[in-house]
Order: sequence, then structure tokens, then C-alpha cells
Amino acid sequence: MHKAKSSQTDISDMTSASIRPLSDPAVRTRAEEIRGMDDFPKPKGAANALIRLTQREGTSLAVMAHALKSDPTLSVRVIRVANGVGGADHGPLVSLRDAVDVLGVAPVRTLALGFSLIATCRGGQCRDFDFSRFWSRALARAVALQLLTAAREGLPQAEAFSVGLLARIGELILAEVFPAPYTELLQHRAGPDGAQLLLAEQEAFAVTHAALSASLLLDYNLSEAFAEAVEYLDRPGAEEHLQTSGAADAHRLLALADHIGAVCVAAPADARALMPRLFELGSRQSFAAEQLIALCNRAAHEWREWGTALEIETGPMPHFEEHPGGTLPDVVPVEAAPVPAAAPPPGLHVAAPVAPPPAVPPRDAPPAPSAAPATASLDFASTVAEAGPGGVAAGSAGSAPLCVLLVGDEARVRGPLRGALVEAGYRVAEAVDGRQGLARAVELQPQVMLVDLQAAEVDGIELTRSLRQFKAGRSSYVMILAAIEDDEKLVAAFAAGADAFLTLPLSPRLLAARLLAGKRVAGLQAELTQEREEIRRMSAALAVSNQQLQEVGMTDLLTGCRNRRYAMERIQQEWAMAVRSERSLACMVIDLDNLKQINDTHGHAAGDTALKLCASALRGEMRAQDVLARSAGDEFMVICPDTSLEAALACAERMRDAVATLPVVAGERAAHGSVSIGVAVRDASMQDADGLIRLADQSAYLAKRHRNTVATVQSAGTLTQRSA
Repeated sequence: MHKAKSSQTDISDMTSASIRPLSDPAVRTRAEEIRGMDDFPKPKGAANALIRLTQREGTSLAVMAHALKSDPTLSVRVIRVANGVGGADHGPLVSLRDAVDVLGVAPVRTLALGFSLIATCRGGQCRDFDFSRFWSRALARAVALQLLTAAREGLPQAEAFSVGLLARIGELILAEVFPAPYTELLQHRAGPDGAQLLLAEQEAFAVTHAALSASLLLDYNLSEAFAEAVEYLDRPGAEEHLQTSGAADAHRLLALADHIGAVCVAAPADARALMPRLFELGSRQSFAAEQLIALCNRAAHEWREWGTALEIETGPMPHFEEHPGGTLPDVVPVEAAPVPAAAPPPGLHVAAPVAPPPAVPPRDAPPAPSAAPATASLDFASTVAEAGPGGVAAGSAGSAPLCVLLVGDEARVRGPLRGALVEAGYRVAEAVDGRQGLARAVELQPQVMLVDLQAAEVDGIELTRSLRQFKAGRSSYVMILAAIEDDEKLVAAFAAGADAFLTLPLSPRLLAARLLAGKRVAGLQAELTQEREEIRRMSAALAVSNQQLQEVGMTDLLTGCRNRRYAMERIQQEWAMAVRSERSLACMVIDLDNLKQINDTHGHAAGDTALKLCASALRGEMRAQDVLARSAGDEFMVICPDTSLEAALACAERMRDAVATLPVVAGERAAHGSVSIGVAVRDASMQDADGLIRLADQSAYLAKRHRNTVATVQSAGTLTQRSA
């Protein structure tokens, strides 16, 4: 049913209307362009192979289960997610085949994507984007949404975890593809308002993170209801615009799950401030306070368990409780905070490690008998300094000191080299073993790494091989340090991705030369990064310009309405959607009765004013999803998705009445508007959208006989309501 809008325009309506939906062809095209860019986050390894396999037609569940066995870690996670679906309908699942049967192809494929991105996208060039917090909240949202859909029937439970995990993946995509512009956008964003972020993203990139997230879910064949809920998660007045059956329920549950995730990752003081909103969202879904608290506590426990399994920082257990009257008392955590990690070694400043340090300090590997430790001396430091100051090579984007990461035993590597490198002007970071070195290399992205071949936990060759699998680790200049020059080790090191191989004890001149090569590579990398950022900026600016040009090409400049070209394209899209989902679709053809008389009597300027006033009056009686277009000189077309004939006739009558009472020409020879409206709705006799338009035209001819009338040829009754 159409609802008449008040004369006052709400700011939230303006904001919502300003954000272009995914159904807009330009938005879909832009989303596809971004997904084709080189830096778009993509799944790796077994997850990528599984996704490619399931894209083939006719892939059976048995084949998918067999493919999953190649990645035991992913298999265990899929089984765990499946055990959270419909627990009352089946016993505990231990078989991979049973888990795939419970979830289905699309959710398993999406889980593979999500878990792969968690492993590979833990840091990036976007400085103001908190990757660790992003994944922690996504994980809490995924767990909460799975529990909520189990408590409320009507939505696909098998998809809930995947949807929660990727509901805001568009934010990460924009941070990865446009790191510098997105950093600038986040720095200048005022306040936590989600709608303002969407508007800023659309202006900067011609697409929003919400549209990108929804596009990805649809591409992975998840339900349209969840995709719409994701697209409108941060939009004000979202439920007025949701069209898919079940999308409103999905949106309410997703908003609640997202808020639970926000409480989980918030500091205790901030979490207390978020609690009233939590209970408000819960009450909309008829959750009693005790029931909601129990669900939130269970979600928080599972969130922390998942965080441990995925090596995602979760922090202490959040405390959920009811706060009557809006008074929020201090909360005593039910669990002690986790033991803080050991302080990082000198020269290393880490905000949030990518991988947790070992619980027990690792034993340093004993030096090889033939390895004579290098000697730190003034001669050694001065020789290293011959490579020049530790800044990036000339011509690069920055002048910060070169970062060198030392990985290995204190006696063999870190002790002899630390002082010399610091004295030479380098910024030195350290890691005691290969496992810690890999985590810190991914986080810090040092320009140069000196890695002990005999590093504990993970040796130098394996560290290099693992590092090169990460985007953040491909640009580092890696030098392997070994006590003896072994041809087999040398070949293996270069095959793993090492850039140089040095023999201990180190020759100062050779080390200086290698550092100079590392600086040169770092400079080239910096220049390349700068050029790629410039290309991204130009691409984003070009996309916005193209969108603006397309907007002009689809808009009637006089009235501000869409033009005939846009109307013809849009009605074809709405027709296809209506046929696919078996929904109704209405169309109106509106003819201004007295435009020629106004032009002849008052002049063409008055006629233009009349057109603009009539268009404004018509637009005021429409829903947000309806489309008004000027299809000819004195003719308009209105496209009304999900609208029955009765509802369309009622809306048309409101439009007719609004124009009839509108003084379109002021003064002594005042004139009022008058429109004749023909209405038609899709039925089984129509083969395409052109048939619907023809029927609306016939109805408009019928209305034109009487003027100031609403009519349809699809029913015996013809509405004839003339103004005084």
C-alpha cells in the first residue's frame, strides 16, 4: 500500500534516498569493476580450489565433501558451523559429508571464502582501518546471527554464519583496493554514523561498502533476503525500502547481531553505553531480557572459542546484563582478563600482533659449532653505514628510516647486528624465532629482513616460503643467514623466495652492499605503490565522473525526474525481477491536461513552472522505491514494484488530487493543474514490459476523455474524480 508523505522532508529520508541501491545498473557495474581489480581480496589455496569447483554446474555434495578433505583445518571449521544449524533436527555431526548435507553448496563455498580471507587479510596499507577489530567483530556477528536465526524461524539457518562473517566485507574490500583514499575518508569522517560513511564512500568511489557486500553474497548464491538486509544495514528507515520476502526479518536479526558484535569488541565503558540499544533491538524481535542476555552470553563464549581457533584477538569476556531505567551500573567482569603478552623486544612497537606469541618463551637454538659470532665493533657499524642513512632510496614516497627485521638467536644474529644497524640509522625490529618473525613481518611489513636459517620453531626457508604467500610479505627484501654456504640450502632458499644468502660470520662490506640493494628495492616498491595509488585515485575519480555523466544522461533537466531512457531500462529490470519472484508490478502513464493552455495563455516560462510543480506534487505521493520519469513533453510515467491494481489506483487518485489542488500559475489569471492517469498491472496475458506500458497507455487514453481522471482498462470500474 502506498503511503502519502508529509510536507516536511525528514533528513533520514534524504540520506537514504541519496544512497544509490545495488539494483541501480551503474552501481552493479561499478561493483563488478572493483571486483576485477588486482588488489581485490581473493581466497587462496584449498579454499580457492573449492570455490572454483562449486562454480561448475552439477557439482554434487559428495564431490564437495571430498574436495574439502584436502584442507583438514577448513573441514573442521565447516563441521563446527554445521553443528550450530538446527541442533534439534540432528545429532552431533562428525562426518564431513553430513556437515555438507546440512549446510549446502552455497554456504560451504561462502565459508571457504570467509575463512580464507581471515587468514590472508589481517593487515594492509589502509592505516586507519583496524583489521584485527574488523575480523573480531565479524566473528562475533557471525556467531550471534547463527544463534538468532535458530531462535527465530523463517530464515535459512545454514547461511547465517556466512552472512554474519561477511556482512561488512565491503569495508575491507575498499580498504584493500583503495588504501590511501579510504584512509583519508576515515580520517575526515565525522562521528560513528553509518549512513554518513555510506554517503562518503559513494561520493569517493561511486559505490558503498554495503553494496559491495550484498553483491558478493548474491554472487555466492546466498538468499536475496539476507543480501538486502546487508545492503540496508546502515541505512536510516531501511525497512521501508526492503522488497524481498523475509528481508525485514533478516534486517532486524542482522542489526541485532551486528550490535552484539559491537558490544563484544567495545571497551567496558563503551559496552555499557551500548546496552540500552541492545535491549531496544531485542524487544523488536520479542526477546525477553533474560532470554536475550542468555543468548548474548552464549554468543560471547562461542566468539572467544572461535577467536582462539582462528588466532583472532577477542579480549576479555563481555558482560551482558539488564539495566532498568537506563541506569548503567559498573560491571565486574565474570572472567579475568587474559594474561598480557610479553613485552616486545627493543625497537619493535606492535599495537595488535597478527599471531599470538608462544605461551612459553621458546628456547634459543644453540649456535652451530662452526658458526663464529660476528663482532659488533665501530668498524663494523661504520662499514654498514656506508650503505647510506636508513631512509628509503631517493625518489620514493617517504623518508622514514628503513625498517630491518632481525629473526633468530640473540647470540648468532640479533646481538651482533642490532647496535650496528641502529647506529647506521636503520629502524630495527626483532623476533626470537621463525613463528614470531612471520607474524611480525606480516604486521610490520619491513623493507629488509635478516633471517637465521636455523631459527627456532620455523626455520628461515620455511618462514620465507610462508611469508611470500601473504600480500604484505611479498615486498620485503629477505636475506637468509647461515653458518656455511650449502648449495642445497642455497637453492632451497631462493626457491622459497629469498633475495640473498649470506654466510656467518658476516662480512661488513658484503652486508653493506646487500643493504644497499635492499634500499634500492624498497625505493622501487615505494614508487610502484605511489603510482598504483595514483592510478586508483584516478580510477575512482573517473568512475565518479562517469556516474555523474550517466546521471545527467538519465535525468530530465527541467523537472529533475528520470527521463524516458532511464524509465525504459528500469521497467525492463523490474519486469524481470517481478517474473522471477512472481511479484506484482504496476505502471502509470500520466498526462497533464492543460499544459498547452498554460503555455498559450501565460507563456512557456509558466508552462515550465507548471511541469516542475506537478512533478514535485506527484513525487510527494510516491514510495521511495517507486520511479517517476518524464517520458514526453507533458507526459510522465510511474513504475511501482510490488503494487497491486487496487493500491496503484489509490495512489494515482492521491496524485490526481494533489495536482488538482495545486496552483501552478499565480496572479490574477490563476490556473490549477489537472492530470489524467492511466493505470495497469502485470498479468498473465502480457509477454513483456512493453505490453504493460501499452495497457497503461490505453488506460490513459480512457482517462483523457474525461480529463482530471484516473482510469484502467483492466477492471469494469473507471474512477472519475474531477476537481472543482
